[in-house]
Amino acid sequence: MSTLEFNFDGLVGPTHNYAGLSPGNLLSAKHARMVAHPKAAALQGIAKMRHLMSLGVPQGVLPPQPRPALGFLRELGHVGDEGALLQGLAVDEPGILSAASSASSMWTANAATVSPSSDTADRRVHLTPANLSTLLHRSIEARQTTRILRQVFHSETHFMVHEPLSGAHALADEGAANHTRFCTSHEWKGVELFVYGRLGLMSDASDPHASKRFSGRQTIEASRAIARNHGLTDDCVVFARQSPEAIDAGVFHNDVIAVGNQNILLYHEQAFVDSDVLLSELRTKLSSHGCEEFIPLCVQKEELTLEDAAECYLFNSQLVTLPGRDGRMALIVPSDCEEHPRARRVLDRLLAEKNPIDRVDFIDVRQSMRNGGGPACLRLRVALTEAEAAAVHPGVLMTDSLADRLESWVESHYRSSLSPEELVDESLLCEGREAFQELESILDLKIVHSEF
Repeated sequence: MSTLEFNFDGLVGPTHNYAGLSPGNLLSAKHARMVAHPKAAALQGIAKMRHLMSLGVPQGVLPPQPRPALGFLRELGHVGDEGALLQGLAVDEPGILSAASSASSMWTANAATVSPSSDTADRRVHLTPANLSTLLHRSIEARQTTRILRQVFHSETHFMVHEPLSGAHALADEGAANHTRFCTSHEWKGVELFVYGRLGLMSDASDPHASKRFSGRQTIEASRAIARNHGLTDDCVVFARQSPEAIDAGVFHNDVIAVGNQNILLYHEQAFVDSDVLLSELRTKLSSHGCEEFIPLCVQKEELTLEDAAECYLFNSQLVTLPGRDGRMALIVPSDCEEHPRARRVLDRLLAEKNPIDRVDFIDVRQSMRNGGGPACLRLRVALTEAEAAAVHPGVLMTDSLADRLESWVESHYRSSLSPEELVDESLLCEGREAFQELESILDLKIVHSEF
């Protein structure tokens, strides 16, 4: 039975704004407090999904989470009518208001870690929603993400959607942004690479590889727990540490400094603590599963510095196999790279060399990029057999017709511009309620689960 990799993209929410909530994410900090454009952001995301579909890549969509998260605010003891509540927060706790209003669930690379049925002990697709416990505005998402994933992947015969790991500091999990699966083809058993940025049970002072400027987010304890819960055997798991130099340069997730697909790993030479050891282990374990050609593609620091990578997001691209093209691949790159001379030279070199990448497509996701999320941040990869794909909730599987409906929905309900100061506007909340009521009908999903 054939297996295809689906990309489930996050739809950008109506409260998309630039609040600078993500320490270590330099693009987020750079654009903090600027005016955002929610309508353009959502339409750019849908256009990216259309582009992937045009390449023959199966595409799904996951809904945004309702914001502001009034249920979360009530849990913190904020009472009273909604207008007064929002006005009071803007004065007394503006950071809490920003966290409760963030549209960051759009970055579904952080929604969960996914292991396909070909890798797992019970032959089901396993998904662990990320607890995202490092940052307040992201940690709010885990409960709702779990609910949505259990609706989308509802068949217990085919899927296992776990609870998020405990939100303890030692078990901080950032999802698929720190996870890559390698294989000969998606129906074969593969090797899953888990990348971590810190040791959860050791202080930074005792850790020789601890970053200094910014803290690592993913812990090895979280990565190991997910591998165990997914029923992965040692021969298909590799753990690697992200280099502290990369983290301190603004590489907060591994998908900002490396991208993999099937038997290819495109990475920066300073991405990992010990690249040689990592590559050797990947090559050995892939060989044991019948993959005789593992192709690492290294970008040298002389070509592109860590700072360049954190600015242009070359590695936060989607590397996808083109159906019917004998294993040829396309690299879906943020359009910012087209205007970055060093990044452009790296891409030209990759195209000129002998490797499976035979096209580079520049995609405009500037609204997401200004908040620190490129094309890869916006998608969750899920490899599915034909039977598993048939068991997915059909309302979220992207078609041209669904894309048309979503574009019309965005045009009707989203603001053209939004500043952080406007998050206090009670009419924004009312607009969101109307929008999500209609979106539930479009996707045939229960999206609003708590007070909103």
